[in-house]
Amino acid sequence: MTASDDVSRPDKALYPEAGWTKADVVGYYRRVAEYMLPHLAGRPLTLHRFPDGLDGEGFFQQAWAEHFGERVERLAIRHEKPTGWVEHMRCDDADCLAFLADQGTLTFHRWAARSRALDRPDLMIFDLDPPDGDMGELKRAARRVAALMRDCQLSPFVMTTGSTGLHVVAPLRPQADFDAVRALAGGMAGRLATEFPDELTTEQRIEAREGRLYLDVMRNAFGQTAVAPYSLRARPGAPVATPLDWVELDKGGLRSDSYTLENVFRRLGQKGDPWARMFDHAGDLAAARQAFEALD
Repeated sequence: MTASDDVSRPDKALYPEAGWTKADVVGYYRRVAEYMLPHLAGRPLTLHRFPDGLDGEGFFQQAWAEHFGERVERLAIRHEKPTGWVEHMRCDDADCLAFLADQGTLTFHRWAARSRALDRPDLMIFDLDPPDGDMGELKRAARRVAALMRDCQLSPFVMTTGSTGLHVVAPLRPQADFDAVRALAGGMAGRLATEFPDELTTEQRIEAREGRLYLDVMRNAFGQTAVAPYSLRARPGAPVATPLDWVELDKGGLRSDSYTLENVFRRLGQKGDPWARMFDHAGDLAAARQAFEALD
């Protein structure tokens, strides 16, 4: 799809409560592409599609579809569970992004690894969601994860998810496999849960969390995905997953869904993308593990 191509059913309400149409969504992804595409480049994607808008039924799609044709690049990946090859999608240019938005994609989820080294992640991800929506609790947890990352010689970055949580992400050199990254992330989560037992937990069962914030490190596994920076979310108001500076966590009234299709470009015009040069600070997992093991 080129910039001159018509959007199919441009007046279709994809965010009916806010009044945003498919033309608005496609236009958003074209405009945000310069900021978003560096975070997607080379990564397998999973789409969250709502062809009939939020009032209709949505579904997740990870496999390339025949009707996408050459507009969406294919990436064949072998999986163990279930066994076999899957033709995934990747999206490295604005035309592809706009085409997928025209297919009713609201949200883009990405792998933590790129095509050149699919078994070597270049991100460590902590997914934080407060059980009761308490932003104060969420911010404290994010800062504690960040402090431990720094103690482990990693460089933490933070992002609102556009839903109810925050992601704390450390860029890595793509050297170690997913199991090694998840093992270290799990060890770090366990240490934090032990240090702050009344606030944080690694319990996967909701009933066992007892109101504590769950430190989710399950995104650090082969084939798992996390919402991409600058992706819209399939929630009323068209919120956007938005990278932040750490000082912005002190901003009064900040919520995970503070930034939306309507206001995110004002912010980008003022601050740019705080994650634009994150891989200048990519950490070494072996050094991080050694630093973690040396902690008192």
